[in-house]
Amino acid sequence: MFAERSKLQALVLATLLAFIVIGDAAAQIPVTLHHDQTDGFRLLRGGKDYVIRGVGGTQHLDRLSAAGGNSIRTWSTENLDQLLDTAHKNNLSVCVGLWLGHPRHGFNYQSEAEVAAQLQTCVDAITKYKDHPAVLMWGIGNEMEGDGNNPAIWYAVDHIARVCKQIDPAHPTMTVIAELGQDKVGQIERYCPNIDIIGVNSYGGIASLDQRYRAAGGSKPYIVTEHGPHGPWEVEKTPWGSAIEATSTAKAAQYAVGFREAARQKSRLCLGSYAFLWGDKQETTATWFGMLLPDGSRLAAVDAMTEAWTGKPPENRCPQIDRLSLEQADGLKPGDKIRATLVASDPESDPLITKWILRHDSGTVGVGGDWQAEEIALSDAVVGDSRQAVLTVPEAGGGYRLFAYVRDNKGGAAVANIPLRVDAPMIAIASPKPQLPLIVYGDAMETEPYAASGFMGNTAAVKMTLDSRDDPHSGPTCLQVEYTAGDGWGGVLWQSPPGDWTGSQPGGFDLSAAGELQFWVRGAAGGEVVNFVLGAIDGDQPYRDTAKVERKDVRLTDQWRQIRISLDGRDLSRIKTGFGWSLAGQGKPVTFYLDDIRYVAR
Repeated sequence: MFAERSKLQALVLATLLAFIVIGDAAAQIPVTLHHDQTDGFRLLRGGKDYVIRGVGGTQHLDRLSAAGGNSIRTWSTENLDQLLDTAHKNNLSVCVGLWLGHPRHGFNYQSEAEVAAQLQTCVDAITKYKDHPAVLMWGIGNEMEGDGNNPAIWYAVDHIARVCKQIDPAHPTMTVIAELGQDKVGQIERYCPNIDIIGVNSYGGIASLDQRYRAAGGSKPYIVTEHGPHGPWEVEKTPWGSAIEATSTAKAAQYAVGFREAARQKSRLCLGSYAFLWGDKQETTATWFGMLLPDGSRLAAVDAMTEAWTGKPPENRCPQIDRLSLEQADGLKPGDKIRATLVASDPESDPLITKWILRHDSGTVGVGGDWQAEEIALSDAVVGDSRQAVLTVPEAGGGYRLFAYVRDNKGGAAVANIPLRVDAPMIAIASPKPQLPLIVYGDAMETEPYAASGFMGNTAAVKMTLDSRDDPHSGPTCLQVEYTAGDGWGGVLWQSPPGDWTGSQPGGFDLSAAGELQFWVRGAAGGEVVNFVLGAIDGDQPYRDTAKVERKDVRLTDQWRQIRISLDGRDLSRIKTGFGWSLAGQGKPVTFYLDDIRYVAR
């Protein structure tokens, strides 16, 4: 009896200890800012100095930790539950991004309803995640400021920061801007007393960032929240306007500067940096900002950051590309044979394998990291070995890029590309075929295939709240649309790429497999009359919409109603304008709601 009781007591004690250990492991880790005249600002996590050695991105976190990184930065709270757990498991902290609306995407900071809904979304996220031990700080918005001269944006940011401090005094607040601009730092210092840290996304100007930040009146500590190679907006162009991308080898040095010089050697204000991007992304090209390739191979940027973080390079370093050249790059004729030469090496003399790919050049220099479609690759256009290749010039005129991918079969890689131009009539690049259903708007949207960027008519009267909580059809939010004038007309088109009204730029999707466009709509009062459309670009431009389908004069009720537009018999091979609405003035302001806009398969 005594023995059984002892066993039971031991079991209870062990269980209690287990709960204590688990509870301690999951406890919030407080983060504070310390300032003194000698050392300047320091970030303390759990009472210990914490210099941010971070990246933007969410993939391969075990490899980031092994490379010497200690933090990641997100832009939103998407999939944050699992991400926080995975980060904590790998001894990484998370700068949690709270996404704020961008005026260029239609968000209106003069709208009390939109700003209030956005505040509530942030409050919900802060309340939910504040006690997770991986949380480092709150990143309130990313590059939503435009030129920085709209006080309404900064008031909204500071309001969120003030409420954040009330809910969670254990983590600092930060807002992130695109470079310093003319007076962005001064605006934040003036209007945002509850912002503790300023995040600055800086590329080509990073070496002088600290000096410029101080000259701009910056007194708050700052973090370099994005850094890497010079952006496509900062580099030289070919005579036909294509941005010239550096090799992955040359980019590595630019990555290292972001942490080594700006973040640690020169500044008493800088708390560390986040390199961009731990992963891969299509932005101008398939390789401009990625530190990794899609197959997970690491590029020299990872080696550079590893050495900057730890003081020593990895045991096996990435291959190096010294030069990629073409015997002719402009004025090419279809069918010409052009020789390419690659000069590459490996620090450990590992044998190298080269893969050559010819892609159409999108010619797009993105804005604010907006989604871009992957460039189309031309199969069988290049034949080559590890040092040379012969390119057969394609039939269609326009811009292309020849890529050389070099791998050492030990996880390391290098990549370079060179632009070229074919002197022949342009033939439109085929649009990519997305997986269906393709969500244009909805809570389950992982990416934004079309941007609500095409404001029309009396644009001053058009207001859209992208995350309204006013009785959504499904999920926590819906899209609220207001037309505040009683006369005239207004509308918005969802475009790919944003701002292409004429069909002069590649983009859109091949939706040939789609059978219907479906969406839910309701009026605020009932009786509102609205027009809906897909495909709005006509004419003879190569990248026009291949179909236009309209549903005119839809009279709404105050109850949710599904609209299903059949796409049978339509040429959907290129839909640049994925959705749109318009309405005429109806004698008084009009409010209606949209939700779950999607293309579904036949």
